[in-house]
Amino acid sequence: MGARRMIRAAAVALAFGIGSVQSAVQSTGFTVTLTDVNYFLPPQPVASIAVTEQLEAAFSDGPFVPFTVVKSAGEECSASDLSTAVSKYLEEDDVFQPGFLSAIYVKAIGNGTISASQMQFGNISSTVITDNTPGSADIQPGPFFLSATGQVYEAWRLYSDTNGAFTESVYGNKQSEFSVLPAGVLGQHIAFAVPSKLYFERTAEKPLAGVRIGIKDIYDIKGLRTSDGNRAHYWLYGPANATATPVQRLIDAGAQIVGKMITSQFANGEAATADWVDYHEAFNPRGDGYQDTSSSSSGGGAGTAAYAWLDISLGSDTGGSVRNPAQVQGVYGNRPSHGLVGLEHTMPLSPVLDTPGLLARDPNIWAEVAKVMYGPNITFSNNYPSAITTIEWPTTNDTIADGLLLDFLAKVTDFLQANVSTFNITTAWAEGNPTLPPVEEYLNITYPILISQQQYSLFTKQFYADYAAKHDGRRPFIDPVPLYRWAWGQNSTSTVEEAVHNKTDFMAWFNSTVLVPDEVTCSNSLLMYVGTAATTQYRNVYLDSPVAPSGFGIWSVSGFSEVPDMVVPIGEAPYNSTITLHEEYLPVAVDFMAAKGCDGMIFSLIQDLHKAGILKTAKAGYSGVTGGDILFRRDLGM
Repeated sequence: MGARRMIRAAAVALAFGIGSVQSAVQSTGFTVTLTDVNYFLPPQPVASIAVTEQLEAAFSDGPFVPFTVVKSAGEECSASDLSTAVSKYLEEDDVFQPGFLSAIYVKAIGNGTISASQMQFGNISSTVITDNTPGSADIQPGPFFLSATGQVYEAWRLYSDTNGAFTESVYGNKQSEFSVLPAGVLGQHIAFAVPSKLYFERTAEKPLAGVRIGIKDIYDIKGLRTSDGNRAHYWLYGPANATATPVQRLIDAGAQIVGKMITSQFANGEAATADWVDYHEAFNPRGDGYQDTSSSSSGGGAGTAAYAWLDISLGSDTGGSVRNPAQVQGVYGNRPSHGLVGLEHTMPLSPVLDTPGLLARDPNIWAEVAKVMYGPNITFSNNYPSAITTIEWPTTNDTIADGLLLDFLAKVTDFLQANVSTFNITTAWAEGNPTLPPVEEYLNITYPILISQQQYSLFTKQFYADYAAKHDGRRPFIDPVPLYRWAWGQNSTSTVEEAVHNKTDFMAWFNSTVLVPDEVTCSNSLLMYVGTAATTQYRNVYLDSPVAPSGFGIWSVSGFSEVPDMVVPIGEAPYNSTITLHEEYLPVAVDFMAAKGCDGMIFSLIQDLHKAGILKTAKAGYSGVTGGDILFRRDLGM
């Protein structure tokens, strides 16, 4: 082979080598800063437009030019129209900001024109470009970034998970394919990217378009790993090949999944900080910032209460795992009637108790998402019971919390023109079941038997076997609480069959005598109890060793009877913090229960109470009533 031929062959080989490397390189998006605000640009452009001479000079400052898209349906778009549109964008969208006004791209429908080529917004001089070319790029209104080659990229604002509410941040493309977000910002936690709200328009097919939602990390999402609150589990299994049914319904309706939210390990109840080992519990933003978030939907409660950019969170409730975080963080939350939606591709704790529930600050968004997720199994109605039953409700105004509770009960009673009666479940059970033991004794270990034995047989055994097969017979690390509970369940002489029998007895009695179905009002009565009365539970207190979660209380009634149980925040009360040595405030919350299947009626009632001003939209931050910066975030400017 001659020398020239050898050089040529080598060059061809080298070319093929370079080509194979280049073909393996894929963009994962871009991160940019605009007036000290961080943005993520997804890797795929949404459109391509011509770079005019007016814009060329702007690229001297960097590879992207921020610009704003406005659509005009009229024959002429005036400067006043543009000003009105910009004001609307600034008011409605947290992604949009004045920095995007360096250029305005007017997409004129038909033969529309713009009567200005330059506009002034404060100290910003904006170049106005009109495009009324038939067949040109159809871009949604809002903020975008333009590359020098004319590629148009969406602007997704980056936020820091300062309260540690998430395990992983994600972003999805137009095909609902999800990937881990390759971006970070100031805050010592992972970053989250949220698209502009202006890109979305809700329709009958996409009723949740643009709604931002976090997903508890026990639900599978295709293409992402699931931790279940355990590091070994996260790395043992690859990305999920299917999406959990409740999550898929939300995606199909247009919801924007922003990330996986932290859960106590395997959805067992853990308290900060003693029980959490593999992961740290999320931080409750309310009050002094160092109160327990409750669990297992710790991340859902903390994220919903802390972040105005997050609309709603999907948690799960087996024995209070949505209700408790909602109560202590002053947001709306629900345990639905059992069985409203399937839990395929979701980690089990106890299938006879497991339910998917939602946490939200706004009860209207809460109801909209519930309508989608529960689908045909939920019916909304506005015929309400005229009877209210209370359990362990205060009768005297001894504290500020008591005063809030008494005032709220009076307002609801007046709104419904209802009669109120008190109820003692211990006495009623004894009278209705004279041949059975007291309810506290009969159901004392029903809950721990169900969760420990069912989770062990349905989940733990396979997890142990898979880990051992990969790691030479080793067992993975397990937090103290689930480890103790599984051992306790395996050593107990009681069985799941006995526990289900006792649960069924209670359900039959309760659903036929206490909360009874009604053809007109769905439920013969509303049952109300105190969710929380601004009670402290500090996360820096040493705890005793784990024990089985035995006992019976109001928290377990809805699980055993399969009826809906919904949390509403009604205000806040002061306490003297041992952290700040200052008076702080914590939420006061109330729970509503009704007959099984009456979820829609309670949702409607809560919406009507909100419309009447009896209930309020919860605010994000230090206080659910007044908002304000979270104490440890006051200097971050976020």
